[in-house]
Amino acid sequence: MGESNGQGQFTRAVLGLNGGPTDPLVVGAAVRMAKQARTELIAVNVIEVDWTHDLAEVLPGSRERASEVLDRAEAQAERYGIDLKTTLLQARDVGAAIVDEAAGVDADLIILGLPYRTKFGGDFAMGRVIPYVLQNAPMAVLVVRSAIPTETGSSTEQRALARR
Repeated sequence: MGESNGQGQFTRAVLGLNGGPTDPLVVGAAVRMAKQARTELIAVNVIEVDWTHDLAEVLPGSRERASEVLDRAEAQAERYGIDLKTTLLQARDVGAAIVDEAAGVDADLIILGLPYRTKFGGDFAMGRVIPYVLQNAPMAVLVVRSAIPTETGSSTEQRALARR
């Protein structure tokens, strides 16, 4: 497995993308890292296939949606002059697929996005993928969480208004 240089710089990072609102945050963090340390970036989108379908079965619309997610990530990276490789996978479990792919390409970092969300009752929720990756990945894992939404606007907007 690739190793960071001990100074927080990594040689190869796998970005787990799902088409959600945190994808630009994940790509942005990876692009900044790649600019500083020449980190190779590999964006991965996993189509989760339930047990009612064959794993090789093409699910209607799923490949198109996944390709759009990867195309947006590639375009975002290109705007900053960074090369981003893309991989589309089908698997039974997203977390396991991301960990397996990262190990298979000898990555030393996985970057995932976490939207701020709560379950009924107000408890913070991380879903299934991030806990799985944190528990099972043999390489470093970076989770980029979105800002906590506010009722009157984002915290950036509030700070801008407070300065006026």
